[in-house]
Amino acid sequence: MDSARPHPPVTALLRLCLHALLGGLLALAAVRAVGDGGPHAGAAVVAVVVMAAVYAVGVALPAVRPRTRAGAWWLGALGATWLALLALSPDALWAAFPLYFLLLHLLAARWALPAVLATAGAAIASFLLHGQQVTPGAFIGPLLGAAVAVATVFGYDALYRESERRRELIDELVATRAELAEAERTAGTLAERERLAREIHDTLAQGLSSIQLLLRAAERALPDGDPARGHVEQARRAAQDNLAEARRFVKALTPPDLEHGSLSGALERLCAAAPGPAVQFGVSGTPVALPTPYEVALLRIAQSALANTVQHASAGRAEITLSFMDTSVALDVVDDGRGFDPAARRPRETSGFGLPAMRSRAQSLGGTLSVESAPGQGTAVAITLPLPVAGAR
Repeated sequence: MDSARPHPPVTALLRLCLHALLGGLLALAAVRAVGDGGPHAGAAVVAVVVMAAVYAVGVALPAVRPRTRAGAWWLGALGATWLALLALSPDALWAAFPLYFLLLHLLAARWALPAVLATAGAAIASFLLHGQQVTPGAFIGPLLGAAVAVATVFGYDALYRESERRRELIDELVATRAELAEAERTAGTLAERERLAREIHDTLAQGLSSIQLLLRAAERALPDGDPARGHVEQARRAAQDNLAEARRFVKALTPPDLEHGSLSGALERLCAAAPGPAVQFGVSGTPVALPTPYEVALLRIAQSALANTVQHASAGRAEITLSFMDTSVALDVVDDGRGFDPAARRPRETSGFGLPAMRSRAQSLGGTLSVESAPGQGTAVAITLPLPVAGAR
């Protein structure tokens, strides 16, 4: 009679109570049969023993489980012995109450409800069979017991299913919280790497580059044979070596997507791996080497814009174009999705994601970001960054 699913301790206690209730009612029927001294007292005691044995066998057999053929056969044998006992002793009708719970527990609902109703009918019929006084209680008692059993079992099943759904939801929330924490740690690590790379490039690297240029000019201005010329040359080489070291630091802090290839390659991989709409990538113009902060900004903006397309646009296709021009580099992300009204979209003041973050990245490098969209007409995000002058990288 074990269920296929794990039971909490309260269910095990209820099963023990059911065993005790049926055993006590069978014992009562045997004692009453012997005490009354009727002609069928011996047969009634034998029927009680047989029914108790059949019940004990079903409890011990692992094959007797809910919604199984073995469980149905065992209920049939138990019901047959109960009907035999009911024919011999009117006190056997009280065993109908634990039988209700067994039927509802082991049979499917479409079979359990008719079986419970038939059991209640057999209990009521026993009054007529044994010539008992027919009263309203003779009909109400078995039917009320059947109704209580049905309400109890179905109510418990509903509560159990609800608790299982809540447990699964809690497990999902815990897993989601762990994933979110890991994503936040990863995002924080990448953001710190980008910040350090930008700071090193904008301060140390640029300063060392300026020092190198000034020392080169001073070296040219000094006459040949001047004793200071050697010191200036030595200082220029030291600045050049430190500039190369600073650039290595910047490269080491480059996002993983840019570590093993160019910006074009990283964007192409991004398009190939994007879920949902088909994304095409193209390059316009003659590619030129870009400083690491430029590549990081363009890659991050492409990732953010494409994520918005996948999550919100319901687009069928999208296209990312990287354009190299004489004095600037541009990135365009276009989709054919549902679009929106940019004028009605209120940017969040304290947000690290979305259009405000993309615009902030563009402005930090002296560039611009524009959004063109309308409901039902798709969206186009364009970022333009001025190319740095030679020697400023």
